[in-house]
Amino acid sequence: MKIIVPMAGRGSRLRPHSLTVPKPLIPVAGQPIVHRLVKDIAKVLKQPVDEIAFVLGDPAWFGDDVVSSLQDLAKNLGAKASIYRQDKPLGTGHAIMCAEPSLSGPAVIAYADTLIRAEFDLDPTADSVIWTKRVDNPEAYGVVKLNENNEISELVEKPETFVSDQAVIGIYYFKDVAVLKGKLQDVLDENVMNGGEYQINDGIKRMMAEGKVFKTGTVDEWMDCGNKSITIETNEKMLGFLKADGEETLVSDSVKLENATIIEPCFIGDNVVLVDSTVGPYVSIGNNTVVENSTVKNSLIQTHTSIKNAKLDHAMIGNHVKYNGDYTSISIGDYSILE
Repeated sequence: MKIIVPMAGRGSRLRPHSLTVPKPLIPVAGQPIVHRLVKDIAKVLKQPVDEIAFVLGDPAWFGDDVVSSLQDLAKNLGAKASIYRQDKPLGTGHAIMCAEPSLSGPAVIAYADTLIRAEFDLDPTADSVIWTKRVDNPEAYGVVKLNENNEISELVEKPETFVSDQAVIGIYYFKDVAVLKGKLQDVLDENVMNGGEYQINDGIKRMMAEGKVFKTGTVDEWMDCGNKSITIETNEKMLGFLKADGEETLVSDSVKLENATIIEPCFIGDNVVLVDSTVGPYVSIGNNTVVENSTVKNSLIQTHTSIKNAKLDHAMIGNHVKYNGDYTSISIGDYSILE
């Protein structure tokens, strides 16, 4: 089994946090988004993953440190890491085709801006499985239309009239991804574009037209990381799941408390110092950060940051930040000073 991860986008909706760190590498509940995504997919698949192909953007942005972290991620899962580049933002289908040498055999394609919680078995009768989540407002999403056999018969983008409430979340399984590769190559050769981009859906629709069987795999939770507010909400949910699972140590043994209280669930990294403060619930704090005379809840704070005299709630603060103030729901990017 292979996992293909297109992640070349800059994450403009998550600025200022994505100005210095690619969005898939921004930590949520103590780990980068893409790391959690790949680990969760590998767990759902319940079979060995032998290759993980990452499609990155410009090397000036996705540099050697990013490549190294992704290689380590694959190695820890017992898989080979393949690194590809998408030099121009030409759409989801184009991004997949940038990994053309890896497009053979069974594979999962997962876009690296979402996290999931799921437990199911892949249907062996399906040529493809599209992960979906039931939503209350399907008109805001791309959804699947099902036939009488509960097979996907159509993909409908933001339907004006009700088609179904099963939204496509951007994770796909293909029994042989080479079939999709062939259809996407036709899309590129024929210059079939939607919105000025080559889309994965155009390849999928061609597979459906040839009678390939598509089924749904419904996830229990679909957690987006598109903007600041949604990312904080995802951090809260993930901390709750991790606390319930008990699979990860969420508070480092090296945390130093001086008249301070941690209200779980929280992720607190290495060498964090908490002084005269209350932290939690649902707070993630990266390594080597200091929090003094503050209350912090429902917030994300990254590494090497100093927080003083603050009352933070639904805040997102980057790396190497100095903050001293009484704003509450703030969003501060890396290397900022607000005193």
